[in-house]
Amino acid sequence: MARAKKHASGEAAKAAKEPEAATQETDAASSNVAKGDIAWIDYEGWVVSPNGTRSLFDTTRAELAKKEDKFDEKKVYAEFPVVVGHGRLIPGLDEALLGAEIGKPQEVKIPPEKGAGERDPKLVELHPLREFLKQEIHPEVGMEVSFGGRKGTITQVTGGRVRIDYNNPLAGRALQYSFTLTKKAGMPEERLRAILEMDYGLSQNFGITIRGEEADVVLPDICKTDERWFVSKFRVIADIRELLGFEKVRFVEEYTKPPPKPEPAKEEKVEVAKPAEEAPKEERREEPKPTSEEERAEEELPPEEKAPEEL
Repeated sequence: MARAKKHASGEAAKAAKEPEAATQETDAASSNVAKGDIAWIDYEGWVVSPNGTRSLFDTTRAELAKKEDKFDEKKVYAEFPVVVGHGRLIPGLDEALLGAEIGKPQEVKIPPEKGAGERDPKLVELHPLREFLKQEIHPEVGMEVSFGGRKGTITQVTGGRVRIDYNNPLAGRALQYSFTLTKKAGMPEERLRAILEMDYGLSQNFGITIRGEEADVVLPDICKTDERWFVSKFRVIADIRELLGFEKVRFVEEYTKPPPKPEPAKEEKVEVAKPAEEAPKEERREEPKPTSEEERAEEELPPEEKAPEEL
């Protein structure tokens, strides 16, 4: 959905100075929305050609996107909050939301001047093909490119030149929206969460405490390292001041010491009884054979005394 740039109004600045502004709540019981309300929208947007045929260009309904062959896997198809009457939507749709009844399906046809505006012929430019090839870009008709710091759509590739249209793709087109406002934010905390959802997302992961004109917002762990949050934070602050009138907003980062890891249970080793080892066998010593007295006497005689035949 095309959205206009956000800028604070004089009325919002005045409301921020009033101490009661922060504690005021929207009349959520009312079935109609008014300027400044935050409501959730479920919609489908169509481009209407002069002959009356329609082409889907945006929707919050996944089944419709699949049916019209416009499904994008990277997109989240779900209703989302918008601020009514603050110039953040295309003028024709913003006007249609004022006074709309919660839960009632509605339809509005929007002419180009109240949609994305008329096409400007000066925003259609020719560029040499070689400039694309240097960047290893092979241009094709319908391809969206960022060239010279601007985003555009390639409409023609011929004769070594590439034509890029830097107009909004919806410029000069008649539009048709079918929408339903499903609910609106009432209490200050609900409105604050809606602002977080609009400007960043993951609103359910934030911790919120409101005391009078002050609010403490505890950041989820992902915000501590997410570069997108560093940019979104300032937009969130501006919207909280404008739409809620809080004088002070604190963003709190909590770092909790993790609990000690439980020690693994020690396994008791069961000793298995080993079989008794056999005693080593004693080495047997051979007993000297007994000799007769004559043999011992002969052994003891010196050689010279032995008989000649014994020498």
